[in-house]
Amino acid sequence: MLHEYKYNGDMELECGSVLPQPTIAYCTYGKLNAGKSNVIWVCHALTANADAADWWPGMIGAGCVLDTEKYFIVCANIIGSCYGSTGPVGHDVDGAPYLHRFPQITIRDMVAAHILLRRHLGIHHIHLLVGGSMGGYQALEWARMEANVIQHMFLLATSPAESAWGIAIHTAQRLAIEADATWHTDVTNAGAKGLKAARAIGMLTYRNYVAFVQQQTDEDHDKVDNYRASSYIDYQGNKLVARFNAYSYWYLTKAMDSHNIARGSGSSIADALSKLHQPTLVIGLDTDMLCPFAEQQFIADHMPNARLIQIRSDFGHDGFLVEVMEISKHLSPFLKEIGHAG
Repeated sequence: MLHEYKYNGDMELECGSVLPQPTIAYCTYGKLNAGKSNVIWVCHALTANADAADWWPGMIGAGCVLDTEKYFIVCANIIGSCYGSTGPVGHDVDGAPYLHRFPQITIRDMVAAHILLRRHLGIHHIHLLVGGSMGGYQALEWARMEANVIQHMFLLATSPAESAWGIAIHTAQRLAIEADATWHTDVTNAGAKGLKAARAIGMLTYRNYVAFVQQQTDEDHDKVDNYRASSYIDYQGNKLVARFNAYSYWYLTKAMDSHNIARGSGSSIADALSKLHQPTLVIGLDTDMLCPFAEQQFIADHMPNARLIQIRSDFGHDGFLVEVMEISKHLSPFLKEIGHAG
């Protein structure tokens, strides 16, 4: 069930601006036990929402590896999104939508909002913090910010810092949005065509050569137009435009660019990771070209209590959403090892 928490105060952002009385949308599954020790918190990726059981089918539910009959599972929509938490299409205290007035946010700001919600829910410890892709960015920052709260982690297809490759992709996506003639108008659906183009760029990095050739090759060798691959990209772009927003996409990719676990510490990324002592399972995908396996290898090499597993997948980065059976096979023994809290 979707809930909303409205914080009765100003939330200060890293950029120095504030979000007055931010709203945080969230979903919960299962029941919190008497000792409040059975919490699993799922951090979602770029265009997902708080309903993790919907976008991660087979992972969350009764009898699933994240079993709602054992655990109390929480997923909060990140600030800056358009799925209920305060974001650029939400309204400022003056009653007008933020739109281009929305302040710059970072991954750490998203985590700060999660912490506000955690306190509101009366949760003192998170047994397992889960994050894939951008969700892993949040998980790593949260483990750094609240080391005594986060007890264990499960990270998938993620990185300790946004790579130059990732920043370049996001910049290309924002250029596509900015090239839309409607982008600089103050309407909530500004940049829709640009968002479609940005999604097209993204799809090329979420999948890979093998996936496209296997799934989108035309059997008709005489074609000169209307190819399956073109139709697929067009369909995915329209699908995102129907459910998401260009403002949120622009601001959230900016936030992803800011991700660096060592930022502000004066130390290296390796040193920053070495201070994260939570027992952690790290899973990477052999065909991931967005967050390549080398990035998960780096995490596991420098976190003192991390272990690494590579999964074979034809789905590239999207494999962290698709390969549910294989992921569950490795997560299940990890959960048994760290114990059912309560």
